[in-house]
Amino acid sequence: MAETTIFLARKVITMDPNVPEANAIAVREGRILSAGPFDRVLAAVGGAGVDRQFADKVILPGFVEAHAHILEGIFWQFPYAGFIDRRRPDGTTAEGATTNEAIVTRLRRASAAMPDPNQPLFAWGYDPLFLSDEELTAPILDTVSATRPIYVMHASGHVAAVNSALLEAAEITASTNVEGVVKGADGNPTGVLQETKAMNLGLRVAGSPFAGDLRQPLLNLGRAAHVAGVTTVTDLGTLPLANPASLQTITEVTSSDDFPARLAAAHGLLFGSHSPERVAEECLALGAKSTDKLRMGFAKIITDGSIQGFTARLRWPCYHNGAANGIWNVDPEALRAWVAELHRNRIQVHIHTNGDEATDAALDALEAASREAPWDDHRLVLEHNQMASEAQFRRMKALGACTNLFANHVYYWGDIHRAVTIGPDRANRMDAAASALRLGVPFSLHSDANVTPIGPLFAAWCAVNRRTMSNRVLGPEQCIPVMDALRAVTLGAAYLLRMDDEIGSIETGKRADLTVLGEDPLAVDPLELKDVPVVATVLGGVPQPVPAPKAAAVF
Repeated sequence: MAETTIFLARKVITMDPNVPEANAIAVREGRILSAGPFDRVLAAVGGAGVDRQFADKVILPGFVEAHAHILEGIFWQFPYAGFIDRRRPDGTTAEGATTNEAIVTRLRRASAAMPDPNQPLFAWGYDPLFLSDEELTAPILDTVSATRPIYVMHASGHVAAVNSALLEAAEITASTNVEGVVKGADGNPTGVLQETKAMNLGLRVAGSPFAGDLRQPLLNLGRAAHVAGVTTVTDLGTLPLANPASLQTITEVTSSDDFPARLAAAHGLLFGSHSPERVAEECLALGAKSTDKLRMGFAKIITDGSIQGFTARLRWPCYHNGAANGIWNVDPEALRAWVAELHRNRIQVHIHTNGDEATDAALDALEAASREAPWDDHRLVLEHNQMASEAQFRRMKALGACTNLFANHVYYWGDIHRAVTIGPDRANRMDAAASALRLGVPFSLHSDANVTPIGPLFAAWCAVNRRTMSNRVLGPEQCIPVMDALRAVTLGAAYLLRMDDEIGSIETGKRADLTVLGEDPLAVDPLELKDVPVVATVLGGVPQPVPAPKAAAVF
């Protein structure tokens, strides 16, 4: 018989309604054999070794990050131009750049270090809404280099700023008729590119971040997840799964002992064929190639853009500051065709919907697909779904839809949304976890890394407290209890990934994936929830200590 280990803890929060709390977990062959009081567990499993390293800690099911991107691993190879301090995968801290001058200085330093004067310079994380300076445009970036193409990705991932050298190399001119190429009063491009069609014009010159070897970025993503206590992390539609060579690399890296988590990876529209029929075939083939540490076979569709980038699609009265409505990446008619084909093939769909008009489009597509090909357990997920109304949540419940709420937005952009993008009334209902909870819509909370750092405890803190950067409580009626927030980042996220039979709770037969905390998240002041220390994770029964944060570094 295989060896059995009992992990002893001060407290175990199981997410299993049959045994809500315990202080011992028996593990055999990487799976949970028993959980409960130590004496009962010991008697139930017979001879077992007792591991006491977590005896004074609190154990939960492994955190599940149900919406992140490989970009969190890729982008750290390039200069960071963001406003907030960010923890890198190696544990160091990248300091934020709080002015255009600081960004330009950082880019000049990076440019000077590049031996090839013609090599494009890529940077990321920039957000003009945090800065009092004018928005980065081509003339400002030209002060970094008039000859080297420069491409700066906004924090949202839905807008980019480029310099004149890149505009010229990409042949983006006053006559370019592509939606999202922003032009000034003189009719010439400003250097701001919005959404995929326009941004891709620039990336053809700057080079795709995915062009290099994915091994280190994958390890970076796994390590960023690990330090946050995450045992299953999701790449939602940005990995090139349809590319055989890339898929082989992804499979090899995630299967290695060096990769400290499981990876759920959605097939997205960014890669491969843009035919719904072809992508359905690819999803089915990918699902058959899943491994213990790599789950595939589901799809991601991006409808609209970013609220703070003014590219999300909003219902009346649209943007609070009078900005024009946003951009469809996949318009409602095309979305219906996509969802219908994937639904017919029993392929789960995750749909990016930031604005409430996009939420309507997604629910219309689901309703039509459900009439044509009924599927009781489709678990279609509305991703972000930040502006959904009570009526839309009721419709989600009626249609069997789930939602993955971007609670971190309340902290990072809540003040800006209230004052600039959507106004106080709609901002108060943003990322409405209490509505989902009250109406019975299955939900989770996520980081959308690289947009914000991976951190389930921080996402839970945001949903519980709804504090903005100015310490305003934004929509107190939408605050939820700590236990419900913790369930959202464990069992709730597992349900949205169709993995709740394997992970998300501490129950007999499930994988022994655990998160170990230094304090009891149910006992601390809810305002301190984000500061509860992550001590370790356990993946398939193997403990993995979390390294301490390192000193700050400027990049």
